[in-house]
Amino acid sequence: MEFAIDPPIPSTLAVRDSAQRFPVRRIYCVGRNYAAHAREMGHDPQREPPFFFSKPADAIVESGTAIPFPVATQDLHHEVELVVALGRGGADITVAAALSHVWGYGVGLDLTRRDLQAVAKKLGRPWDLAKGFDHSAPCSALAPASVIGHPQHGTIALTINGETRQHGDLGDQIWGVAETIAILSTLVTLEPGDLIFTGTPDGVGAIHPGDHLVGTIDGVGSLDVTIGTATAA
Repeated sequence: MEFAIDPPIPSTLAVRDSAQRFPVRRIYCVGRNYAAHAREMGHDPQREPPFFFSKPADAIVESGTAIPFPVATQDLHHEVELVVALGRGGADITVAAALSHVWGYGVGLDLTRRDLQAVAKKLGRPWDLAKGFDHSAPCSALAPASVIGHPQHGTIALTINGETRQHGDLGDQIWGVAETIAILSTLVTLEPGDLIFTGTPDGVGAIHPGDHLVGTIDGVGSLDVTIGTATAA
């Protein structure tokens, strides 16, 4: 096959304790999947089914990276999340079978231009670019499920400059990993290489140039990034 231009380099993530790389196809994110965070954002977690949004695959940033402060925002927010990496795809996946589709897990950050999101919500417009911008999906090396199993409980936390900003437990998720995969697979056909960011506990807030963020999940791993200065678009 001859391409009209050079094809883009595919996005990949490191695999823990391995020289292998995990190819990233799509990034799906679950909104308001912890009850305390749903209430923090002004919503009733008992009444809402899960909803999803996306980030581009090339928004991936690996641990140890300095991330430029994004353009077009004065209110960049952090959201630490469990990331699910799929090794098998499918549609209409049952809850009972869902975990067999999981290849591994990581620690991610859903970075959000909250001011752009607020304006879009007020005007009834899509808020894709409040979530799916450059460098908006930092993620740790992936830990294979064959090694760590399928974590359903354990501390998920984020520190900024050594101060704890978010702290919760995976068991507090409204929709667990298996349920999330099953529901998402009724909306799209999932494929190997898809990532699912599974929502964040409460405590989200602003971050600024120079901040050092460390996200951790018991048994999964850690993510370490620094926010740099702004760059031109």
